[in-house]
Amino acid sequence: MLRNNKVKITGVFVILAFTLFSFVGPTERYFEIAKNLDIFATLFKEVNAYYVDEVDPDKMIRVGIDAMLESLDPYTNYIPEDEIESFRTMTTGQYAGIGALIGTINSKTIITMPYEGYAAYNAGLRIGDELLEIDGKDVTGKDVSAISTLLKGQARTELQLKVRRYGHEEPLTFAFKREKITVTNVPFYGMVSNDIGYVKLEDFTSDAGKEVAKAVEELKEKGATKIILDLRNNPGGLLSEAVNVSNVFIPKNKEVVSTKGKVTEWNKVYRTLNNPVDTEIPLVVLTNGGSASAAEIVSGVIQDYDRGILIGGKTYGKGLVQTTRPLTYNAQLKVTTAKYYIPSGRCIQSLDYTHRDEDGKVHKIADSLKMEFKTANGRPVYDGGGLDPDLEIAPEYYAPITVSLISKGLIFNYATGYAYDKGSIPPAVEFKLSDTEYNAFKQWLDDKDYDYTTKVEQDLVKLEESAKKEKYFEDIQNQLHELQQKVKHNKEQDLEKFREEIKQVLEEEIASRFYLQKGSIEASFDSDGDVQKAIELLSNTSNYNKLLSTK
Repeated sequence: MLRNNKVKITGVFVILAFTLFSFVGPTERYFEIAKNLDIFATLFKEVNAYYVDEVDPDKMIRVGIDAMLESLDPYTNYIPEDEIESFRTMTTGQYAGIGALIGTINSKTIITMPYEGYAAYNAGLRIGDELLEIDGKDVTGKDVSAISTLLKGQARTELQLKVRRYGHEEPLTFAFKREKITVTNVPFYGMVSNDIGYVKLEDFTSDAGKEVAKAVEELKEKGATKIILDLRNNPGGLLSEAVNVSNVFIPKNKEVVSTKGKVTEWNKVYRTLNNPVDTEIPLVVLTNGGSASAAEIVSGVIQDYDRGILIGGKTYGKGLVQTTRPLTYNAQLKVTTAKYYIPSGRCIQSLDYTHRDEDGKVHKIADSLKMEFKTANGRPVYDGGGLDPDLEIAPEYYAPITVSLISKGLIFNYATGYAYDKGSIPPAVEFKLSDTEYNAFKQWLDDKDYDYTTKVEQDLVKLEESAKKEKYFEDIQNQLHELQQKVKHNKEQDLEKFREEIKQVLEEEIASRFYLQKGSIEASFDSDGDVQKAIELLSNTSNYNKLLSTK
């Protein structure tokens, strides 16, 4: 597996000692380990007995454990008994609850996305509903994580929610039962052109391979002769599912990944076990800096076997494997046990946690230490820093005004009101805001606060401060003032200058009100540079083949 309170102190010592002794080679280390454990135990007893204020033993030990593991890498974590369920949810995609995402919009806890077909959606809860009470308990102002805990529980247990909804003066009450929720790994698949299918893979929990296989098979039935697999912002998950997803596109019994660590008997080569769905269909995989772990294994396999083209941005660079080990008192340890290597032989781990600065900082592996490897067709690829796409697309960033409208919840709130007032819209892929509707949005913003400062304005402030400190301000004062006036933003002008960008964000948000997550994804295709480049490449067989064969 590739991802990510109470405990008795003696239990921690026993398991820690057992784990360390199990792997110690030289005899000298036995004494060092025993000595340090003894020092830790006696230190804790002294602090507990004589510190001026009362201390919480559980909290102190947890801080100590977390700090110790943090000195190794971010993926080695202690999981106490009361966090086991959350950990299982991350790795399996299953939990018992209402089946909806919640978030904070302007200090209010809001339903941000109900899962279609599950309890919350079936009961009538919709995006934009503000949570007021859960089983009679006031939850206004409470932390989202605390509210999420209240919403979860045993399947088939009843709960009652009181919400405030747009257009309703009085709160609405919904009573229904929690149920087992399985979050899909593939939230959307569909056609982006007459012959190109698109699959969005968001996670690598159980059955990810089956979901991708099903999506590809159905897209082929709809006429897809080329496929786009979107792994952007996919944080990874189960190593076994990375193998299964790769198996959709590469033959049976092909090497996908090998793992190498301290415990040599755990080292293993993982190969595909099943017959593939299609080993010939032209394939583009979309990646970015959020593509990590299992997502990088799949991307690396596709690249190393020259099975398809990677388009987008450089991947995250997580080449470490975690294993879960049981501890006493029902706790668990998620510990990094190996590095993984994709078929070309490279490990794409970016940060070197073994060698830290004196101050503990971790750095990326130096370019001079990176090694060259070859794909099946002889194309050069490199280790030590994530996967480089075959076609790199520069990331696009929102303008400051767009960021402000999103962060202040104005896009979200307007979309909610628009949906209730409008009632219906065309299919998400066809939906477009008219100029009249955009002007109505601008008018709606008249009494709203969405002030912001551009990066250029911030830099000019710093320049002025530096000029004053170094006594150059009088020399450049006039020029600096002229420059400040030129770049001083005007919200009304920016609403026009970035009209198309803001309209696009609005369209995606509004589409989600009618078609949920699928609608938001479909509405984004026209403005998605990576998707458009993939369509362009897949529509040009000559360029596609040339990229796969170029050395």
